[in-house]
Amino acid sequence: MPELAAHVRDVPVNQIREITEAAWATPGAVVLSIGEPGFPLPRHVLDAGIACLDRDETNYTPNAGIPALREAFAARFREHHHVEIGAERVYVVAGAQQGIHLAMSLLLSPGDEILIPNPGYPTFAMTSRLLNAVPVQYPLYPQNRFQPRIEDIEALITPRTRVLMLNSPSNPLGAVITEEATRRLVDLAVRHDLWIISDECYEAFTFDVPHVSPARFDSDVPGEARVFTSLTLSKTYGLTGLRIGALVCPPGLEKKMNNVMESIVSCVASPPQYAALAALTGPQDYVTEARNHYRSNRDAASAVLEAKGIPFLGAQGAFYLWADVSHVSGGNVRGWARSFLTDSGVAVAPGTAFGSIGEGWIRIALCGDQENLLDGVSRLPARA
Repeated sequence: MPELAAHVRDVPVNQIREITEAAWATPGAVVLSIGEPGFPLPRHVLDAGIACLDRDETNYTPNAGIPALREAFAARFREHHHVEIGAERVYVVAGAQQGIHLAMSLLLSPGDEILIPNPGYPTFAMTSRLLNAVPVQYPLYPQNRFQPRIEDIEALITPRTRVLMLNSPSNPLGAVITEEATRRLVDLAVRHDLWIISDECYEAFTFDVPHVSPARFDSDVPGEARVFTSLTLSKTYGLTGLRIGALVCPPGLEKKMNNVMESIVSCVASPPQYAALAALTGPQDYVTEARNHYRSNRDAASAVLEAKGIPFLGAQGAFYLWADVSHVSGGNVRGWARSFLTDSGVAVAPGTAFGSIGEGWIRIALCGDQENLLDGVSRLPARA
């Protein structure tokens, strides 16, 4: 048979899925390798999706999504991020991953370069490679508490650089980029005429520090604005399987957005859109309870790591702990994670799933049951 395209053959294995699928096949395994919220969905959200099916509202929707949902996303963005946007800039997508693919499809030509964080979420590189673009990793160093440094990023910019990818709160790090750093990153993009794609999947979950969207510092003038913001309800409301999110685009791109949306997905299914509308406009107890749960899990797991002498990054957001197991991983944390699963029955995501700087580190998901979490973390080997 003919070969697959080279850019598909070269897409690396997702190490998060690799270890998680091995854990699912291991009876009794404690799975701390994947970020899956564990709360039941609010009844009013389920009912809204069911009601859509009951009234047989299953035809095409507009490319950009049902108007009420676009306005609900815009209203939340205005309230939480203090950015005056209208619904015409909001495009409903099948989860944040599709939104990021949509944004990259608009911005990257073959051979163009996109700056992505290292450590950073693996699909940033995977998606850009599928578009024949070149991911260039900018370093996030432990000694700088994994915060981006302008000089490190600026040193990597070439005539082929088109996009700066940001992610705050960070998956896998739990780090939150400060307001001053965010402003300087937008200034950097302006200085070098770059687009920004800002992945804000975890914007609802920060602890004692604010989430600051780069869109706050963007121009509102068509032709000068440069920030695309990727949002999702998968994490905020636990709607992972409904695949619903939004891409907020700079002004003036509406026609192009519609054309690209039509070619990629046409439109998102209507039942998830009505469920999402209910989530955004109804009671917000789920978000409050989830945030409190993640904070409690963070604090409890951090205490175990401290008692074991295992260094970790104090999570300021998202629902992950980033822990240093270099004392036992022997320079091959991917192999160690597989052995740890086999020997101890616990799955953690190896840091190399997120980039070379992740060697010796692991990501621990904090979103599940606390008893399970502490059971798993307590099996980590103590540092002498």
